[in-house]
This record gives sequence, structure tokens and C-alpha cells, in this order.
Amino acid sequence: MKNPYDVVYTVMITEKATALSEKQSRYAFKVNPTSNKIEIRQAVEAIFEGVKVSSVNVMNCLGKKKRMRSSKLGKRPDWKKALVTVTEGSIELL
Repeated sequence: MKNPYDVVYTVMITEKATALSEKQSRYAFKVNPTSNKIEIRQAVEAIFEGVKVSSVNVMNCLGKKKRMRSSKLGKRPDWKKALVTVTEGSIELL
């Protein structure tokens, strides 16, 4: 198994993510683009003790195209987001 901190990068704290965490016990994480659902589940359960994960949904997010100082276009990197549903315990965001 990989190091859990190599799989899960950060907890996403946005308006939509905090509303999901309060109402449905779903938390959003920014994760490694090469990780799969099983690795994400094991990493979240290892990082946050006393938490039982019931389901994991993942989505690949494309980086935005940005205009540089010249007429050339640049691109931000692609990344992966995971929505984790928790049955037991809770995750302290702050």
C-alpha cells in the first residue's frame, strides 16, 4: 500500500463541499490522479482514525486554459477529485 499522504493531498473546503459535509457526511478531497477508489478509501481510513468509508466517487477535472502575457495559451494541470461518504465518525475540517 502507498503512503496515505501520497494518495490524498488535501481536503477541499468550498461552499459546496462544506454543505455536503454538514448535510450528507460527504467530504471532498484532492487526490493523486493515478490512485483508484480502493486506495483512496484505505488512505482516508488510515489518515482519519475512527472513520468508516461507505463509498467513494471520483472525477477527473481538466485544467483551465489560461492566456499568458503573450498571445500564447498555457494550461493549468489536470487533477482528480474524490467525494467520500462516511458512515461512522466525522472529519474535523478546521
